[in-house]
Amino acid sequence: MLESLNLRARLFITFLLAPALLVIVAVVAFPLLFEIVLSFSNADIHHLGDWRLIGFAQYVSVFKQQLFWSILLKTTIWTVANMVFHVAIGVFLAVVLHQKFIRGKSVWRVLFVLPWALPQYIGALTWRGMFNQEYGAVNLLLTKYLHLSPVQWLTSPFEAFMAVIITNIWLGFPFMMVVALAGLQSIPDELYQAAEVDGASKWFQFWHITAPLLRPVMIPAIILGVVWTFNNINVVWLVSNMGEPADSTHILVSYVYKTAFNMYRFGWAAAFSVVVFAILFLFSQVFIRQTRATEPVY
Repeated sequence: MLESLNLRARLFITFLLAPALLVIVAVVAFPLLFEIVLSFSNADIHHLGDWRLIGFAQYVSVFKQQLFWSILLKTTIWTVANMVFHVAIGVFLAVVLHQKFIRGKSVWRVLFVLPWALPQYIGALTWRGMFNQEYGAVNLLLTKYLHLSPVQWLTSPFEAFMAVIITNIWLGFPFMMVVALAGLQSIPDELYQAAEVDGASKWFQFWHITAPLLRPVMIPAIILGVVWTFNNINVVWLVSNMGEPADSTHILVSYVYKTAFNMYRFGWAAAFSVVVFAILFLFSQVFIRQTRATEPVY
């Protein structure tokens, strides 16, 4: 009787999970497997219906190109710069807003969350207009109020890359702030009160109470932030106008998109995408292991 009941329960659970499993297979597993298969093929504009498997030739081509390594370096700089400012600004604002003497906390929280709550393409296009050399608000501020020369934000490679980074910093720090605020609210006030009794400074309290207890909350958020930033094609594509000038602002994912849908090198782009996936997967595993994010905090 018990075995029959367990069998019925298993069948019922399988019946409930089946639609979700089918959706996951359809939208995640199958596209991923097809992408991997395509990466071993010669699929391009000339071989759409008659492409064939050619082994590791596409991967060899990816790693042999100097362009891949230069874009990988630029993507690393892009990701590190964004994450440093996302975490630093987010945690700083969270600590400030968590203080009891701050008035109007709900209003400040709404204002700081707005960049993240708005659709990303709206924020990116708005910043692109603000970086316009002739009538943009950024150059207007530099020339009219700071008496500096206008900057060619969108026509010079270095300045264009800086404009993309600034835009993404503005769009990304609210997420880290919200996560840090949630983590701060779970820290008992008794720990800070005991530290004050012992004469500990605010700086000492932050590094020995706040930072260690925020780690289990912030590490997963940082991993998510790295993956999102590493793959954030929207900001690069919209602010720099598809990697301009002269493809100098591309990160890996934006160049993959251009290779696939502008140059129609589908097999090469698929191999490129698998390499990007492998980089992020290895980073996540190493980062979790090194930071011991899954270990409990006592």
